[in-house]
Amino acid sequence: MTDPSATVWRTGDAAFRRSEVSSAIGAGEDVWVRASADLLRWRVKTRSGFAVKGPTPVSVGDRPLIHARVLGVTVIEPVEVVEVVEEHNRVAFAYRTLPGHPVHGEEAFIVHRDDDDVVRITVRSLTAPSDVAGWRAVHPLLRLAQGVARRRYLRALS
Repeated sequence: MTDPSATVWRTGDAAFRRSEVSSAIGAGEDVWVRASADLLRWRVKTRSGFAVKGPTPVSVGDRPLIHARVLGVTVIEPVEVVEVVEEHNRVAFAYRTLPGHPVHGEEAFIVHRDDDDVVRITVRSLTAPSDVAGWRAVHPLLRLAQGVARRRYLRALS
């Protein structure tokens, strides 16, 4: 769905709210090596304020529990890693949400570099309200929280 291996994301599933944001991390081989390794060790999440309980490096089929602390309450976000990409100029992974997650959808984190040697992070997400009534009721607030999280993700590997 979020297609982290694709340079250009072409999807149009109307059932989900789509987001794609990118930011430069830095430039050069050292930045590339560090950011790529950090991404596959969940640091894009942990440096954004989440706790991740699961194996590293990330691999397809992993089902870590992601914990977010909001207003003194711990929210558990069960997910499953559905794709991992490790190429010369692109390292990425995507996970889908599992039952009990506050939203329904998929998220991808992509570290990539182009010919200009600038290293960038891109975050793609497809989001819909959860099937859980309580989460569904607060979905508009969760969308605001997702915006905050995305900004943190873009800074997490700098």
